[in-house]
Amino acid sequence: MADGVGSFRSTHSALFDYVISVTRELAWQDCQEQVDRKRMSGDTQKELSATLDSNGVSEEKHDSPGSESEILSKRQRKRLAKAQQWEEQRELRKRKRKEKKQKKREERQTQGDEGVELTSRKRLCREAEPSSLRLVVDCSFDSLMAFKDVKKLHKQIQRCYAENRRTSHPVQFYLTSFGGQLKQNMDDRDQGWVNWKDIHVKPEHFQEVMRKEELVYLTSDSPNMLKELDESKAYVIGGLVDHNHHKGITFERAQELGINHAQFPLEEFVKMNTRKVLAVNHVFEIVLAYLEKRDWREAFFTVLPQRKGAVPLEGEGPDTDEDTPLKRTDQEEQDVSSDGD
Repeated sequence: MADGVGSFRSTHSALFDYVISVTRELAWQDCQEQVDRKRMSGDTQKELSATLDSNGVSEEKHDSPGSESEILSKRQRKRLAKAQQWEEQRELRKRKRKEKKQKKREERQTQGDEGVELTSRKRLCREAEPSSLRLVVDCSFDSLMAFKDVKKLHKQIQRCYAENRRTSHPVQFYLTSFGGQLKQNMDDRDQGWVNWKDIHVKPEHFQEVMRKEELVYLTSDSPNMLKELDESKAYVIGGLVDHNHHKGITFERAQELGINHAQFPLEEFVKMNTRKVLAVNHVFEIVLAYLEKRDWREAFFTVLPQRKGAVPLEGEGPDTDEDTPLKRTDQEEQDVSSDGD
């Protein structure tokens, strides 16, 4: 009898120990799963969520309070929603890209029908005939300008660079005395300028870069009228936007330096409602237009903006052909239209 009782107790004790060990193992696994779930990355949680949705488990989890919040935090749910929205709009973005390309294709076709020459920039560069003429923007007036005017000068220089890149007779473009506010503004707003091609940017004064006898300062106060452009010369444009606060300063500078000076023959061809002082980019573009057309009158009426009120002295329209580009409107000029000296 005693042996039977002992055997019974021994059997039940072993069973009890087994139940305890199994219970502990299950509890440990449950804890480990919770830890792993918290450590899951956002991508893994997204995959888990997608798997649950595909298996129909998602709806069941919504029925159990707090189950979703235990798996995904509020930030993770937002990220998941954004990712789903991005995927849903993939086809819409693709369709918009196609529509944009089609619109550009139609615009190019329309321009072709109107006789506008359609060539790439690389082709224009290959077909261009560079001129040996040098155009210099003298940036030594930096300290005389307010910073807002320096920003306008920057835009005018950008226009000069762009026009010189697309013209059929590009000039040798120089910026001299480059530094100060202008360099700071260009570094801050147009970091890509350091990669500009076909331009010579010099911190030195133009007299240190070129010979004195080659220089001609273009200034509206000069008594000398420019009849022809000499492509062996270097023509200097005053890089100044001052709203007439420093009248005649470029002419005075040319006299002080003892270099040649001249002005465009505007009075022979054009009557203007405003002073004949032109912005840096207008002077630059007139030179480019003259090199292409070899006619001052056509060059003036191709470039001068409408706000200048330029009309021919004879009362007749300028001699232009269908290929002559129209003058830019006031709206197109408003960002760069402030005149220099």
